[in-house]
Amino acid sequence: MTVTPNPALKKLGFGPEDRVLILHADDIGMCHATLGAYADLVDFGLMSSAATMVPCPWFLAAAEYCRDHPQVDMGVHLTLNSEWRVYRWKPLSTSDPATGLIDDQGYFHYRQGPIVEHAQVDAVNVELRAQLERGAAEGIAVTHIDTHMGTAGYPKFLEGYVDLALERRVMPRLFRGGHQGWMRRAMDERIAAQSAQLMQELEERGVPLFDHTTSLPLNDPRDNVNLAKQRLEALPLGLSLFIFHPAHDSEELRAITPDWQSRVANYRTFTSPELRDFVKDRGIHVIGYRPLQELMPAA
Repeated sequence: MTVTPNPALKKLGFGPEDRVLILHADDIGMCHATLGAYADLVDFGLMSSAATMVPCPWFLAAAEYCRDHPQVDMGVHLTLNSEWRVYRWKPLSTSDPATGLIDDQGYFHYRQGPIVEHAQVDAVNVELRAQLERGAAEGIAVTHIDTHMGTAGYPKFLEGYVDLALERRVMPRLFRGGHQGWMRRAMDERIAAQSAQLMQELEERGVPLFDHTTSLPLNDPRDNVNLAKQRLEALPLGLSLFIFHPAHDSEELRAITPDWQSRVANYRTFTSPELRDFVKDRGIHVIGYRPLQELMPAA
């Protein structure tokens, strides 16, 4: 458990008694149903950031929206997995099975295990860079990078992920915490100690890190507004990240994923006046990634 105040918040003018929060929409551009949902969320004003999946079929439409709305806070959701049964995507950088990035159908692996076991670290680094560079080339003012299904943040790939963020001066999604905090992430002693040391070194260099994270579920669409209120109420002091996965209801979405109802419920929750009023009444400070990105040290 973090006991020291987050230095990033002090730099932004917040105190140790404040709850500061990013409300973050994941998977934008994964399918068409995410695009209209994202535009609605921008107009509604409760969401404060999002991330797009560059290898996915509707990424270019997401990038077009960002070009037309340069004020939006968009990151790149670095993607090394393609998890749906018949709706899939491939790496940008290679079609070579020897890299370990692709399965026998030529797509990213469904799950994290085969990537962690087989992927060459150099090949992963090339792919992550390609995704970030494609996002920027399509006109997105990228504020941050984070990791689809957490894969790019696995210890095997963590150094490349961090180096990319530092080089391009975008904020990486990383968390504060000592050895015990990393042990709770089911790491062994050695890796937990290394991870805790790395986070300490990054924070000392001025890289902003989160204190806490929470999310809406993708396995239960019921009463998401009240669930979001409960999870917001329970957030400790410090800098937190709240992740959700919004989408419009559509035939496409229903065909892609069995969790479509939860994605629609996530969208409806964060376009709820009740939830917007709740956040305001509780005195939670909602920010985006951009002010945190400005704290990133020079490359």
